[in-house]
Amino acid sequence: MNDDRQVRPVRLGPRSVAALGLVTAIGVVAFGWPLFAGGESSLSAHAKDAPWLFAALLPLLLGVVVATIADVGLDAKAIAMLGVLAAAGAALRPLGAGTAGIEPMFFLMVLSGRVLGPGFGFVLGSVSMFASALLTGGVGPWMPFQMLAMGWVCMGAGLLPGPDTLRGRRELYVLGAYGAVSSVLYGTVMNLQGWPYIGGLATGVSFVPGDPVGENLGRFIAYCLATSLGWDLPRAVVTVALSLALGPAVLKALRRATRRAAFETPVTFEPPLR
Repeated sequence: MNDDRQVRPVRLGPRSVAALGLVTAIGVVAFGWPLFAGGESSLSAHAKDAPWLFAALLPLLLGVVVATIADVGLDAKAIAMLGVLAAAGAALRPLGAGTAGIEPMFFLMVLSGRVLGPGFGFVLGSVSMFASALLTGGVGPWMPFQMLAMGWVCMGAGLLPGPDTLRGRRELYVLGAYGAVSSVLYGTVMNLQGWPYIGGLATGVSFVPGDPVGENLGRFIAYCLATSLGWDLPRAVVTVALSLALGPAVLKALRRATRRAAFETPVTFEPPLR
C-alpha cells in the first residue's frame, strides 16, 4: 500500500512550543527594539547586538531539540536527516551567489519544513543558514539574524494547514504562494535588522530615533521599496518556480525517507530466545 501520510520526526509538544515561543520572542525583541528606543538612545549599539543574539540563539536551538526529546523522543535518524538537509541547503545557497536575490535554498527549506514539521523546520532553517555562512564566508553581524529569519520561514511552512490531507497540485500552489510571501518577508525582516543604524540615507527613508513608531514604519516601507524589492521579488519568483517544478519529486523523496526511517515507531526490547 502506498501510504503518503506525513510523519514528523520533530513534533510539537508543550515543552517544544514553550522553547519556540521563547526563541521567537527574543528574536522579535532583537529585530524591533530600536523602533521603541528614545531619541537619546545610542542606536549604534544595535549594530553590536549580533554577538549577544548569537550567544543566546545557540543554546535556545539546543533547547528546542532537548524539549522535543523530553516531549516525544528524538533519535539518531532524525539528527542524521537534519544534518543531510542542512548540508543540502547550505550547498544550494552559493549557487545564486546572492545575485539579484536569487537564493535556491529557499524552496528546499519551505518543502522540508512542510514535510518535517515546525519544530524540526525551525532548527533546520537556523542550522542551514549557519552552515551556509561558514561555507560562503558570510559570517558577520547579520548571521544570527539570518538564522532566526530562516528558522521562522521553515517553521511557518510546517504550520501550513492540511499537512495530512492536502496533496497534489493544490499543495504545490499553497507552498508556492507561501514561498513567495516568505521570501519577501525574509528580506523585509532582514532590512529591519540593518536599517536603524545605516547612515547617509535620504531623509525621507532614514530612521529617526524617538519618532512615533508609525512614522518610522512608513519610512521603513519606503526604504524597502527603494532598496530591496529588486532582490526580494526575484527570490520569490525563483522559489515559486523551483517549488512547482521540483516540488513533487522533493516532497515524495522526503516523505518516503520519513516513512522508511519510522521516526515515530516505538523502540521495544525483547528477551533473547533460549
